[in-house]
Amino acid sequence: MKVIEIDTNDRRQVNAFLELPFRVYRDLPNWTPPLQGEARRMLDRRRNPYFKHSEAAIFMAVGPDGGAAGRLAVLDNRRYNDFNREQTAFFYLFECENRPDISQALFASALEWACRRGRTCMWGPKGFSVFDGMGLLVKGFEHRPAFGIPYNPDYYPALIEGAGFEPAGDTVSGYLAGSCLLPEKIHRASEIIQKRRGLTVTRFRTRGELRRILPNLQKLYNNSLEGTEGNVPLTGEEVRSLADQLLWFADPRLIKILMKDGEPVGFLFAYPDISAALQRTRGRLFPVGWLHLLLELKRTRWININGAGIIEKYRGLGGTAILFSEMYKSVTEGGFEHADLVQIGVENGNMQRELRELGIDFYKTHRLYRRNLL
Repeated sequence: MKVIEIDTNDRRQVNAFLELPFRVYRDLPNWTPPLQGEARRMLDRRRNPYFKHSEAAIFMAVGPDGGAAGRLAVLDNRRYNDFNREQTAFFYLFECENRPDISQALFASALEWACRRGRTCMWGPKGFSVFDGMGLLVKGFEHRPAFGIPYNPDYYPALIEGAGFEPAGDTVSGYLAGSCLLPEKIHRASEIIQKRRGLTVTRFRTRGELRRILPNLQKLYNNSLEGTEGNVPLTGEEVRSLADQLLWFADPRLIKILMKDGEPVGFLFAYPDISAALQRTRGRLFPVGWLHLLLELKRTRWININGAGIIEKYRGLGGTAILFSEMYKSVTEGGFEHADLVQIGVENGNMQRELRELGIDFYKTHRLYRRNLL
């Protein structure tokens, strides 16, 4: 077994890299494959906007027959380091058989690459985009993952800790039953706060309307980072790329923007869950996978609430009540029976406490890992 850095222009090597998870997860029925076109685009240095500003190395452990037994990407995100004034590298796309020798060899190659670039620590799993799911699943293996959120075998944490990494923070995902009722006082507070502060909730009917507001969404997201750490602003090209990937299965009614004097100050993103269709099609759109996905958009009873934020100025002025009210409306008005609120940082204790009081059960946990390089 040896570790190689793959040539992302070599179709054979890329195919081996992308096919490995189907062997690792063959006995795990809850795993949901990614959209295969998106997984391939992520490695394409011409199509992934990440490579316009940053670098990555893609490693694979191969046997004498050329078959893959492990894989790992290591990222040097210069925009992240500039914004946060750090010298951090990230690891991502880790998949491996239950063999510590292979995982340690993969991480040794990744750590050497990061050290050569002057990075002082590595953490992850964390992806190319701020919208990539992050962390290793450590609780909730019995549940199917929300679309785009990591799922992994239960032996992965031991492999990563065996490579010298330590836990560095958790995110939790919460389950909300569609039958759960939000206290009426939250809805009343939302209405009063909107009127008092001159705030309005913008809703959308068509994908065209969503696409036209994309420049405002970029500005809104970047402004919402004020006062936070560990994030990175979006570029215009990243926003357009995200739109191309997601708008075709987005339900415009589930995207909501909080406005003040014509400027966006908050957002709530939710999507119908299409994971069941991806399991049936193995992540492929062609020849008939796209039909399965379109049908799933109409019949799924699950909604993923995977993005909410408000600029710092309005966080303590009742904006949270508006987001909670609109979140419940998205679930109930859409006729969904189940909602998955994905990846809320455990450091946000106040929000978690408020969500628990509203009937949300935090039933999945993902963990980030960190290792110092000096």
